[in-house]
Amino acid sequence: MMDFDLNIHKTLKRGDGHFVLDVRLQTQAQRIVIFGESGSGKSLSLQAIAGLMTPDQGHIRIGGRTFFDSDQSSFVKPQERNFAYVAQDYALFPHLNVQQNIAFGLNKTWRNPSKKNQHAEVEQWLQRFELHDLAQQYPHQLSGGQKQRTALARALITQPKALLLDEPFAALDTNLKQRMREELAQLQSTLAIPLVLISHDEQDVVQFGDEVLHLHQGRNHTP
Repeated sequence: MMDFDLNIHKTLKRGDGHFVLDVRLQTQAQRIVIFGESGSGKSLSLQAIAGLMTPDQGHIRIGGRTFFDSDQSSFVKPQERNFAYVAQDYALFPHLNVQQNIAFGLNKTWRNPSKKNQHAEVEQWLQRFELHDLAQQYPHQLSGGQKQRTALARALITQPKALLLDEPFAALDTNLKQRMREELAQLQSTLAIPLVLISHDEQDVVQFGDEVLHLHQGRNHTP
């Protein structure tokens, strides 16, 4: 069981004004949905958890470890947090095939994985996500669901402590959305990995919202 203790405060310039993100959450839920309309601060909150955005004030404590604390001037770099962050567009490398994209998660450098080298771990995730027959395909040759599976495999091969997903189903059609929701729910349950997912879709709340952080204009909102 991993506990989440978030107190995130950030002021950003927006046009002629300012946007204030002021988020608080304490929970032991292992499926968390950050929910709200576009521009409510969902992505900023997830980026703060991932270490891609540094709050002005507050703290981020997950699993008993402090990743940010303004009072102690402490900040843990993204690569040292061991969280898997999957962007909305999946951020696959267009010049790498499926096998190489997944293998990139094992890279200690920015050097491209070889097309010939086969890692047992890569093979495992190709099989788990039914991607083995697509191993030599490139991202532009994949469907939306296949891209998502590839991105998840690349993230999970690192054996992360938590999985952070930015609108993971937004680019999928209605039928595929529900199928991928069910697959992700089963995967999360099997791996027992904490999941933080941001969405504006109430169906995601139904499927994954053991704990829901509802944001409105940057703040916790009680509907």
